[in-house]
Amino acid sequence: MCIALLIAFVFTKVNAQDQGKNGFTLQQAIDYAVKNSPSFKNAELDQQNALYKKREIAGLGLPQVSGSIDLKDYINIPTSLLPGAIFGQPAGTYIPVKFGTKYNSTVGFSASQLIFSSDYIFGLKASDQFMSLSRISLDRTKSDIAANVSKAYYNVLVNRDRIKLLEANITRLKKAMDDTKAYYGQGFAEQIDAQRLEVQFNNLLTELEKVKRLIGLSETLLKFQMGYKLDSEITLMDSLNIDVDQIQELIPANNISQRPDYRLLQANQDMLDLNVKRLQYGYLPTLAAYGAYQYNAQRNTFNLLSFDNNDVTKQWFKVALVGVTLNVNVFDGLQRHNRIQQARIESQKNLNILQNLEQAGQLESTVAAISYNNAYYSLKIQKKNLELAQKVADVAQKKFQAGVGSNLEVVNAEASLKEAQTNYYNAMYDMLVAKIDYLKAQGTLIK
Repeated sequence: MCIALLIAFVFTKVNAQDQGKNGFTLQQAIDYAVKNSPSFKNAELDQQNALYKKREIAGLGLPQVSGSIDLKDYINIPTSLLPGAIFGQPAGTYIPVKFGTKYNSTVGFSASQLIFSSDYIFGLKASDQFMSLSRISLDRTKSDIAANVSKAYYNVLVNRDRIKLLEANITRLKKAMDDTKAYYGQGFAEQIDAQRLEVQFNNLLTELEKVKRLIGLSETLLKFQMGYKLDSEITLMDSLNIDVDQIQELIPANNISQRPDYRLLQANQDMLDLNVKRLQYGYLPTLAAYGAYQYNAQRNTFNLLSFDNNDVTKQWFKVALVGVTLNVNVFDGLQRHNRIQQARIESQKNLNILQNLEQAGQLESTVAAISYNNAYYSLKIQKKNLELAQKVADVAQKKFQAGVGSNLEVVNAEASLKEAQTNYYNAMYDMLVAKIDYLKAQGTLIK
């Protein structure tokens, strides 16, 4: 996966043994999130559902066999009117006569087989497209998860590195503050010198606590994105190791054909076009064959299980038939014609959305590439500024300790160093996030 290349570009493994089940590299965090994400699980269920839907449609073309048992108890036997002339009555008169028996039963099987139906043919094709839609939807969900987890993972790592630098700054400034207090006690420094350093020292302590709380929040966000228990410990086994000199700027690319949302719209377009054809071919006739095999019994008493070849009232009579049905749509009031026009409009609307996504995707890719390049150049500058600020802070410390510099110079140098560190890590995080956005916009964040 392309995300793996990004991981290799950004991270080196921390040499730690026996981290336990709560230790995660970035790729492991993504894999864990995919496995435990409710949205991904639902996308997998949708894919399974699409498979069963495809099989359901395919089943329409298989023989349909059913069995039935029918039992009738005529509380009042139906009455028929026979012409009276049959029995010597005047013409135009009728005689009511009851035909049949009180109990009638039919047991049998029937079967039908679809021979030709355009709806069935296009239904099979549509079920294949539906399967493709579910697979693409699964990829889109996985891409979203990878992007969210990566950003949260980076945020934790960046804040952890900021803590390391802040702790180093605090250690260095504390030494200067303690030395100044000692000089003040010996009369070699003014009280205001010690107070200025103490103010700067307290500010650093406050900043450290803020970043620590921010790490707690960012770790909680990472756990949430992973589907990990929020009250459980988590260990990040990768660390930032960016070689700014090895980074290259991104060239905006306009090919977004691999984006899952773009592929979803394309698959949906295929389904809409298929629906238009289905409706057009719907004018063709439908042909089906059928058959039935039954036994019928007529009794005056409820003795359906009794059988006697010599008594017609105790026999079961065989009924068998086969046939074919040809349904032809002669005129439907132009209903199908209007449905075809509606389907064509839906297809055109989706084409318009597809064209809009092409432009939006290209814009998103360009913006992400520019944001990445801006962050990259900013990172290069901020790295130089950080190195210079570190040198200035070291020199200011040495001058102050040698008695040829002022503590105000140390305070200013420490403030500049803190600002340079903040700018450096902000630029680093912006660059990492922009790289994720770029890969996602190109559809190459995952394969």
